[in-house]
Amino acid sequence: MSPSPHVGTLRENPLHASLKKWYAEPGDEIEVPVDGFVIDLVRADLLIEIQTRGFSGMKRKLRRLLDLGHTVRIVHPVAAEKWIVKLDEAGEEIGRRRSPKRGGFADVFGELVSFPEWIAEPGLELEVVLTHEEEFRIHQPGKAWRRKGWVVAQRRLIGVVDGAAINSPDDLRTFLPEELSAEFTTAELAAVIGRPRRIAQQMAYCLRKAGVIAITDKRGNAIVYEVV
Repeated sequence: MSPSPHVGTLRENPLHASLKKWYAEPGDEIEVPVDGFVIDLVRADLLIEIQTRGFSGMKRKLRRLLDLGHTVRIVHPVAAEKWIVKLDEAGEEIGRRRSPKRGGFADVFGELVSFPEWIAEPGLELEVVLTHEEEFRIHQPGKAWRRKGWVVAQRRLIGVVDGAAINSPDDLRTFLPEELSAEFTTAELAAVIGRPRRIAQQMAYCLRKAGVIAITDKRGNAIVYEVV
């Protein structure tokens, strides 16, 4: 069991730091200024950004770097397994349980909705890594009402278990299961991939914007798609 973080350090992002350390190779430069931005890792001509969440927050930075001709790789973690750890005011662990939620590669579409059409640009690469994580929570009354005031303060990396590269629209096609019908709705997609319909809707939006699927019809209120 890893030690609990002190409350005074909970604003730090150890998940980002651990992933950067895990991903770095000998010869990589760390935290390098490039064209007005600080880049997590620079590997020869490749700029690597560890983005644990919030693709929308890096949109301006990414657009500028791509326009300047850089090749940028975004490394994004998805928690395949997560342990929820509750801390008291002193930072001591008072509870630990394994979350029933299981993440998968399709979860990246929840972030990719910020710029799905950019996947077609040759300078953008995206790598999704499945992780095991700890999620530390502290109680702040009046906040996070769905979790009864328990606020996520920090995520920590336990290990990386798998990865997938998305460097072009063709790579996005691999997310569509072979058993999916030639024409499908997001409800049917959700059933086949075994994920909530919300994820299937995000996935369909990104695939459509990237030119992988197109709208062909409607069944009642449901939009029908087919692979381009």
